[in-house]
Amino acid sequence: MSFFKNQFANVVEWQEFRDDMIFYKWSNREIKKGSKLIIRPGQDAIFLNNGKIEGIFRDEGEYDIESQIIPFLSTLKGFKFGFNSGMRVEVLFVNTKEFVVKWGTQNAINMPAPGLPGGIPIRANGTFNFKVNDYIALIDQIAGVKNQYLVEDVRLRITSLLDQFLMKWITREGKDIFNLQSNSFEISKGIQEDLDMQMTKSGISITGFNVMSFNYPKEIQDMITKNASHGMISNVDRYQQISMTDGMASGKMKGGGAASDMAGMMMGMNFANQMMNQMNQNSQNQPASSQPAQPAAQPMAGDQKRPNFCPNCGTKTGEANFCPNCGQKLV
Repeated sequence: MSFFKNQFANVVEWQEFRDDMIFYKWSNREIKKGSKLIIRPGQDAIFLNNGKIEGIFRDEGEYDIESQIIPFLSTLKGFKFGFNSGMRVEVLFVNTKEFVVKWGTQNAINMPAPGLPGGIPIRANGTFNFKVNDYIALIDQIAGVKNQYLVEDVRLRITSLLDQFLMKWITREGKDIFNLQSNSFEISKGIQEDLDMQMTKSGISITGFNVMSFNYPKEIQDMITKNASHGMISNVDRYQQISMTDGMASGKMKGGGAASDMAGMMMGMNFANQMMNQMNQNSQNQPASSQPAQPAAQPMAGDQKRPNFCPNCGTKTGEANFCPNCGQKLV
């Protein structure tokens, strides 16, 4: 019975497939005569001998190892199964799909900001995409010592590199530290290039990187939101005026006794003076055509119409300067 036991067929396959598993190594077992290889969709099968690639098989399906696989192996294509011997090789199954992974900064990154000696602590989050693109590098760096490799392993490695790359590209492309989202495309592109250079050494390519949002401390975020709502992000004086007005209107400006009342009154007077000054400047800048029209001048007394009859004798005079009857001068 032991003679026939050694001839039983084995099935070489990825037995416990998981979507979050990058590769799985079938090893430490002997491939017997009549064994089958099963490759499922989205998998590549790599035959290894002493850590070296013997052959790569990419098409899904079921294959007879003796007749369809061994003839294509580099150094084992002449292998013949004996009655009591099998072939000892490792088969590395690789998940060929592109993975999409969420990321977030482990710690807040203190970014330099004008007027803030300690900088602004900023966090960020987003997604990155990757896939295996170099089997030789993957085997040399990872698969040679691991039997399986998970997406979580890649995520941990990426996040360990992110802080320094975020600091680098925010400093380079973040022209407005309070509005980093407007430069997120350039920042993401730069980080993707740097990450790809690091991960390609392990046979993994970073095919995409995206910053979804930058997160500021609550106090900074409240100020940005309030400024944006009034359309005055960079005007600190107007922000202070609006804050003062909102506080006065809501009754939230509180203090102790007469000193607080006096402070509120002084701020109100200053604000009113600023409004009056603005109104005066606007009136002075009005064009001449906007000034009210002056009333028409009244005729002078000497401009009255000359009488048609002589006031002395009653003779009709017409347009004459002297009465033709009595010689009276007509006014």
